[in-house]
This record gives sequence, C-alpha cells and structure tokens, in this order.
Amino acid sequence: MNYTSKRLDNAETPQTTERILYFIKTKGPVSTAALAKTLEMTGEAARQQVQKLVAAGLIEGRQEPQTGAGRPRQNWILTEAGNARFPDTHAQLTIKLIGSVRELFGEAGLDKLIGQREEESRAAYAQACAAPDLPTRLQQLAAIRDEEGYMARVEADGDDWLLIEDHCPICAAARTCQGFCRSELQLFQEVVGPAGSVVREQHLLSDAMRCVYRIKVSS
Repeated sequence: MNYTSKRLDNAETPQTTERILYFIKTKGPVSTAALAKTLEMTGEAARQQVQKLVAAGLIEGRQEPQTGAGRPRQNWILTEAGNARFPDTHAQLTIKLIGSVRELFGEAGLDKLIGQREEESRAAYAQACAAPDLPTRLQQLAAIRDEEGYMARVEADGDDWLLIEDHCPICAAARTCQGFCRSELQLFQEVVGPAGSVVREQHLLSDAMRCVYRIKVSS
C-alpha cells in the first residue's frame, strides 16, 4: 500500500480508505479532527470518509472521557472487519492445523511445534540483531518483526524503550494457543540480554489496540 502524502478532499479511491485504516491501525483511537489534519483533508471530507467507513462496518466509535466540562469526545477504532483488512497469515488454515496437532499429539505435541518455531526464530533473530549496543539491537529487532508483518517500531520513553507492534499476523493462532506469545516474549528477552528486561504492557489478546513491550535498561 502506498501512503505518500497528498490532499484527499475530493478523493474517492481505495487508497483513501487504506490510508485512513492504516492511520487508525497505527495511531488509534483517533478523532475525526486528527484524521483531517494528518491526512491533509478538510474537516467535512474527513467526516464523510468516516461515515462511509462506519457504514461499511470497518470502524466504530469509542467514547473518550472529557477532561472538564463538555461532551465526551468520540474517537475511532477498527472493528474486527477493519482489522481483517490487514494480513493474518492463513488464519483459518492455521487454526485447523493447531487443532489437528492438539488432537493427534496432545499439548506436548503442540509445545514441541511451538518450540521448533522458537528455535527457527532464535537463529534468525540472533543473526539479524547482532549489534553490540542495545538501541541498535532493538531497531534491528523491530526491522525483522516489521518484515514478518507485525508493523513494528521502537520508541524511546524516558530511560526505557518501547517495542510497539500495531499488528499481529498470527493473531488467530495466538488466540488458539497463547504459547506463541510466551515464546515471542522469551525471544525478545534473549535479544535484549543482560542489558535490560522486557515486560509486555499491552496485549492484543487482552483487548488492547496493539502489543507494546517495555524494555527497562539495567543500571
């Protein structure tokens, strides 16, 4: 998808929809005014686009508490259908395969499957995240996760770092077996090493908008 900046006041193209969905996916919940400003649309054009996406069942409103007097502010988030516009790696087939492994080989067999995936990822991450300093390693980790479809980025937060993943391409599999999430957390800790500790602060499977991991730097 191409997200190059351009005015969208009169645009009625699929790119308009994709840009708005992408912005809500990565920055949401967001207001109509924020959409208009960031995507260089007039307020009226933004409202029209929002209403079309609501009618299509791709986004829905979320009331945010207002500080002080005034009406609560409404922000926009993706619905399940909206999230489905982003790739989920062969979701239904994955769920069926996990169910078959569980039925045929039990939880031990499923753990073995997750362990095999973890070993393959460990080798790939060790090669890709080899910088001697932690900030660069985290950028390398975000890059490989982004290539895998997690829409990942790293941001500084005071003395800490945040690994932010706006999408989970294996979400269906993770909902079926949360061992995948535990495995990934372990891999992140191995990339960080003794330089810090990794804690998951937001989790898509706990109804958060994204997964966020805080890396606390060891003193």
